[in-house]
Amino acid sequence: MAVRVVVADDQALVRMGLGVLIEAEEDLELVGEAADGARAVEVVRAVVPDVVLMDVRMPVMDGLAALREISADEGLAGVRVVVLTTFELDEYVFEALRAGASGFVVKDADPGVLLEAVRVAARGEALLSPSVTRRVVAAFTSSRPAVGPVVDVGVLTEREREVVGLVGEGLSNEEIAGRLVVSPATARTHVSRAMVKLGARDRAQLVVFAFRAGLVR
Repeated sequence: MAVRVVVADDQALVRMGLGVLIEAEEDLELVGEAADGARAVEVVRAVVPDVVLMDVRMPVMDGLAALREISADEGLAGVRVVVLTTFELDEYVFEALRAGASGFVVKDADPGVLLEAVRVAARGEALLSPSVTRRVVAAFTSSRPAVGPVVDVGVLTEREREVVGLVGEGLSNEEIAGRLVVSPATARTHVSRAMVKLGARDRAQLVVFAFRAGLVR
């Protein structure tokens, strides 16, 4: 079954280019487009896609506001939003993750990277590569404190807290396994249990939770 995608960007050429890329893939299907954030929310509610490629800077309603509306809608709980950004360290990236984005991808990335981002998001896996996560982490924690309510990590075991901290550092499951001297399967289990306990939609939100809770060294 094809992954159903909505593209939201105020630039017609960008929408057209992404649409052509998506339609050329047998396992992907373009099911909607939007030129502003308000329209993006309308389209997403109408077609309930698997993945939304969402630009941040759009008229009427920006991408962050649209993202928040989508994330707050229980009927859209299964929709994954990938933020389109101009730079890897766009000032909105961390805000987007906190608002519920599953990750982000640079607009001028190789077409193969963009397509893989859609597939990874649809699977509910980590869209942020460890190296990119580390850069996001370094940029935002050095310039601003975490905001919002502190996450209750009391529901986690000591090992799970340790694992969430390592996820926040940008480590992959394999790297976590190596650091803790456990099997990759055990590391995956700890990550999955932590996500369930904290109500994290995906690994990207675990990064945000890790910072809010002060679990990152």
